[in-house]
Order: sequence, then C-alpha cells, then structure tokens
Amino acid sequence: MSDSEDSTVKKTLRTVTPYYRGRPDEEMNLIGVTYFLVLLVLLVPLLPFIVIVWALTKVFDAIDQRAS
Repeated sequence: MSDSEDSTVKKTLRTVTPYYRGRPDEEMNLIGVTYFLVLLVLLVPLLPFIVIVWALTKVFDAIDQRAS
C-alpha cells in the first residue's frame, strides 16, 4: 500500500453562498404548541360525550351478539 491510500482526503466544498449555521426554529415550535393547546381546549370538553358514545356502542354490540 502506498502512503496516499492510507491518508484521508479532505475535500473543500467551494460555493459562493455563505455557510448556513442552523438556529432553533422557535416560530414553528410556537405554532405547534398553540395547535396542541387549541385541540386540547376543544377536545377535553367533548371527552365525556365521546366516552358515552363509545360505551353505548360496546353495550349495543354485546346485546346484538347475545340476540344472534
């Protein structure tokens, strides 16, 4: 093996645009948290009705299976 095969080759990316350094995306985090809170405010009051409909469905399915 030669020395050139053992050494690592570093390649430089040549570009005219400046290097992009990432930053936290606080705006999108705020939109996500707001979306979650709106859904929470809308769905929590509806939760008892959802549970009642689910329970009635289970009861009616059980009655239907016994009748069959």
